Amino acid sequence: MHADKKTCGLTADSQYVELAVEVFAMLADATRVRIILALRDGEMAVGALADVVGKSPAAVSQHLAKMRLARMVSTRQDGTKVLYRLENEHARQLVADAIYQAEHALGGLPAHHRAVHDGAAHDRSERESA
Repeated sequence: MHADKKTCGLTADSQYVELAVEVFAMLADATRVRIILALRDGEMAVGALADVVGKSPAAVSQHLAKMRLARMVSTRQDGTKVLYRLENEHARQLVADAIYQAEHALGGLPAHHRAVHDGAAHDRSERESA
């Protein structure tokens, strides 16, 4: 079991710790997090991303350049447009997990738990009334 952890780099002395810190540093920016959230559903051009995240196209382009170097996003040419997409699901999942953590930290019942919670309460009330 310990050997499995060594193989995937999940140990305190992993050679990947510094790289993980770089990933977190890349995500430690609200605009970049918003870009990742906007790209969850597919490709977008810079102008559309700028509208969604509320920043200028120039600012979004600078963020996308950094994210491209970090291999978080990739591009595809479509005529004269450059479309951006998430390179893989890892950044999306990190952002989703961070948002879920923030919801938990604020003490409320996050949306992803409400359906489970409501379903359990419904099941409990049916058992009690039977």
